[in-house]
Amino acid sequence: MADVELRHLRTMAAIAEEGTFGRAASRLGYTQSSVSQQIAALEKAVGGAVFDRPGGPRPVRITHLGEVVLAHGRDLLTKAAALTDAVDRFRAGNGRIDIGTFPGATRLILPAVVRRLLSEHPGCDIRLSEVEPEDPQIGDLDLLFHYGQIEGDVEHVELLDEPYLLVAGAGVFPEGPVPVKLLDDAPMVAWPPTHHQTRLEQALARGGARPRIVFRTAGHETIVSMVRAGIGSAVLPQLGIHGSDAWSDDGLSIHQLRPSPASTWYLYWPAGRTQSPLATRAIELAVEAANELADQM
Repeated sequence: MADVELRHLRTMAAIAEEGTFGRAASRLGYTQSSVSQQIAALEKAVGGAVFDRPGGPRPVRITHLGEVVLAHGRDLLTKAAALTDAVDRFRAGNGRIDIGTFPGATRLILPAVVRRLLSEHPGCDIRLSEVEPEDPQIGDLDLLFHYGQIEGDVEHVELLDEPYLLVAGAGVFPEGPVPVKLLDDAPMVAWPPTHHQTRLEQALARGGARPRIVFRTAGHETIVSMVRAGIGSAVLPQLGIHGSDAWSDDGLSIHQLRPSPASTWYLYWPAGRTQSPLATRAIELAVEAANELADQM
């Protein structure tokens, strides 16, 4: 069976539909002798006749073996056509792309990327999924946004460095940049102890500050609300409060820190995997969107 070729099955289907070798040859653009040779090769491969040939202008009749071959052959031809279409869509950038992301990238980078991709490739299938921030795995994803380094056989591009800002009650700290050491033993609202939060607290410690954590809670807006209530100050990523009302709240003050802790945003993809044009374009658009976001910061 290794010698069965799709063109042989395609010729067989044409003969079954047209009724004669001659009409099948005209339809396929072959000579009649070429059609006969292909059917002979097919019959040799399957070990028996697929058509009874009455001779003359009378239609050929398919054999029982031929019916089996044709039924499965049509399935193969349908799958081959689907494969051809999928490859054409891949080359045109209209395939599927699976992207792992985190809330910051979902909110601030991906809308521009998705909008452009859908505009340029209306038939593309873009699938987003939130990744586990403490243990990001690229797995079968085409692209993975993350705000830290990940292990594994991956390649990456750095998108932006996001500084952390101090959010405090108005008048708690002097205006302008605040030296990190002034946060030593200062009451602070913080995220629950995750790997990311631990790295931030370690960075503050290197700057000479070990804040006194008085309350932990998830969510940037919730943390800002606690600061607004006077429970303590907070150190938050700049984009975490991007566009929030914290900037216009007279009861709050927002300061740069000296030295300034920062978090780097990365975009990863599997090393050695052939990228689709869609994935390649998504990387380009993500870099453009990140550059625009960095300019805004």
